[in-house]
Amino acid sequence: MHGGPLSTDGVQSLLNKYVAQASAVCASLRSKRISPHVLRHTAAMELLQAGVDCSVIALWLSHESIETTQTYLHAHIELKEAALAKLKPYERERAKRFRPNDRLLDFLNAL
Repeated sequence: MHGGPLSTDGVQSLLNKYVAQASAVCASLRSKRISPHVLRHTAAMELLQAGVDCSVIALWLSHESIETTQTYLHAHIELKEAALAKLKPYERERAKRFRPNDRLLDFLNAL
């Protein structure tokens, strides 16, 4: 308002204002909790999907180490889908009936 940097509360206030406006058009936003932190993670995921290197994203997010940024790789749905596509489909074996051995039967009969 006065030409200086936005405070945390100022950013949150602007975000709330625009989320309320967008909710009028996109009803699914009404049930979501949207914060500056959520936008930060969303932007990081978009950069990852666009093919930006994790080290660049780590610098952009001011992470101390690249390991922190690696969590975005774990959440990347396309990477998960590609890994799952390489797996052999699960084939369930027919359940085998339990057959007790003689020692167990003798023990049970002795009870």
